[in-house]
Amino acid sequence: MKFKYLIFDLDGTLLNTLEDIADSANRVLRERGFGTHSLDAYRYFVGSGATELMVRALPPGKCDRKLIADYVEAFRLEYRRNWNVKTRPYDGVLELLDALAERRTRIAILSNKPHEFTVLCIRQYFPGYNFAAVLGEGEMVPLKPDPTGALEIARRLDAEPEEIIFIGDTGVDMETAVRAGMFPLGVLWGFRPEKELLRFGALGTITRPGDLLSFVE
Repeated sequence: MKFKYLIFDLDGTLLNTLEDIADSANRVLRERGFGTHSLDAYRYFVGSGATELMVRALPPGKCDRKLIADYVEAFRLEYRRNWNVKTRPYDGVLELLDALAERRTRIAILSNKPHEFTVLCIRQYFPGYNFAAVLGEGEMVPLKPDPTGALEIARRLDAEPEEIIFIGDTGVDMETAVRAGMFPLGVLWGFRPEKELLRFGALGTITRPGDLLSFVE
């Protein structure tokens, strides 16, 4: 089956943001006297929003609500200063977006990154591309795997959910697609392994950005 509409996750799918996230979180931990974590550890810390990131990064017993709120705010301040130091589009992503633009495929972004940073990333790394919607986590968009954001994008695209591919690199993305009634497609260049994507409902996986074109009308 071919599709006319695509929703992309951002981190781990279009952009490799892992080092900037890890560096920012580790600075917050280090300044407070906590141990830091490897880059690979952050592959499993990210994906569910800033609050869950810090819960996963902090030592056990340091996760009461007030402390978490303070650490999340510190992380956001640190990340605001360093969000674009090492972040780059994955190889082949810009070529994919060019090919989709030639086909006039309608595309959108749904991220668990705070909306402010999601918009900044699109402006910085993907200027000139026509995204029908760019949504990050905020008051009106609950975190994935809640399907609310995906269904709102479907409305903006004037598309039925079953006409949309949801493309992402984590089980959270695949579960979001399943709950929204969309086609879940996992990417293997991102943060999580194929077995996780399949466990959470991926109906296909791709190894290079250009492979997506075989699914596009």
